[in-house]
Amino acid sequence: MNFVIKKYKSLILLLLTIGLVSCSGTKRTQEALNSGNYYSAINASIAKLSANKTKKGNQKYITMLEDAFAKNTKRENKEINFLLKEGNEANYEKVYNRYLELESIQERINPLLPLYLSEEGRKAKFSFSDYTNKILTSKEKLASYLYSNASGLAKSASTKYDYRKAYNDFTYLEELSPGYKDTKQRIEDVYVKGIDYVKVKSYNASDKIIPEDLENELLNFNTYGLNDLWTTYHTNPQKNINYNYEMVLEFVSINISPEAINEKQIIKEKQIKDGWKYVLDTNGNVTKDSLGNDLKEDKFIKVKSVFNKLTQHKEANITAKVSYFDLQTNQLINAYPITSGFVFEHIYGNYSGDKRSLDSEYLGFSSQKAVPFPTSEQMIYDSGEDLKLKIKNIVKAYKFN
Repeated sequence: MNFVIKKYKSLILLLLTIGLVSCSGTKRTQEALNSGNYYSAINASIAKLSANKTKKGNQKYITMLEDAFAKNTKRENKEINFLLKEGNEANYEKVYNRYLELESIQERINPLLPLYLSEEGRKAKFSFSDYTNKILTSKEKLASYLYSNASGLAKSASTKYDYRKAYNDFTYLEELSPGYKDTKQRIEDVYVKGIDYVKVKSYNASDKIIPEDLENELLNFNTYGLNDLWTTYHTNPQKNINYNYEMVLEFVSINISPEAINEKQIIKEKQIKDGWKYVLDTNGNVTKDSLGNDLKEDKFIKVKSVFNKLTQHKEANITAKVSYFDLQTNQLINAYPITSGFVFEHIYGNYSGDKRSLDSEYLGFSSQKAVPFPTSEQMIYDSGEDLKLKIKNIVKAYKFN
């Protein structure tokens, strides 16, 4: 009986929850409609009706969709008329996008039709319009404006930023109306003029020789994964390019430590099981269990060894600096000090005494032998891997404008 009552209560709770969620949904949609957020009310209503347009609980959404659509259409057309009467060519984009949105709403509602309001005994009314000609006309005017505006920007440009604005307008125009006049050529023209060209060189102020392979890798910007649209780095400057900036990678100091082998003696002791023995009573007799069997126990002994731990150690440290110069003013813009290092360490060893006192770590060391130390050149090269990452982070983050 209690089980039936609990199940009944759970069912009531579930239905109440569903009802509250449903009421909450219609309330939010109605609030959006009342506050003039027609687009939100339209979206919410379409979503509910797309799931089930004949559901009795969704009748309110039909009414709200009908109301929101009519009010949104009226307001948008009023705004479009105002934008057109204002006579500002820069408004063409807004007009074009508003017509697209009005058409999009109609296309989303159309598959749901007809929608019936059962209590009123009628179909919901939606006054659709054909926006095709208005879209095409506003698109053509927008294209003409974009072309004229971008061309004007390119012609009167006094900074690279002007060329970049023209580039944005031309690329938008190409997306809007592919093949419009000579837009593709114009895009290429303003793009080249909007790029910041940076020549790159390195300078070794340390007393060490930089491996040629390392220097080539550090200056190979193709491996840095740079995707900056407006900055191009050249490690091999071209004569026909007027460079705006210069980036200098300077090796300030390179320190290589001496090859060292550090020895350390470690005493290891351990209690280990070593067979068994009989359990004796106080009189020295073997103790018996309840069945009369002799009692035995594990026998432990202490084992000891001396482990000679040998550590081969060598490290390299590089201090460098990345500097940016404005070639028009010959002034230093910014400088970024960076440090990098690489540590070579190899551990091996031997022992005397009982091997059983050693754990797996020391047993592993005992199986190792001394290895040749890396050359100073190799140490510098290995340090360069970390240096390369730091240079990459500087270059990716740096913005000239």
